[in-house]
Amino acid sequence: MKWLVVIVLMVLVIGLFRPGLTRLRFGHLPGDLHFRLFGRAFHLPFTSTILLSLVAWAILRAL
Repeated sequence: MKWLVVIVLMVLVIGLFRPGLTRLRFGHLPGDLHFRLFGRAFHLPFTSTILLSLVAWAILRAL
């Protein structure tokens, strides 16, 4: 259950910081979904979220 909450929070954070992260290619990795539905664009950065979660876990583990 904790990992689900972490993943949802990371998706929200990546969505908020998406314009700044596009220069670093986050949000455009294979596995990140981009689609239009009813005239609205949706971006679901699953791969970027997992990658950032692993980086955060490694940093916290090192401390």
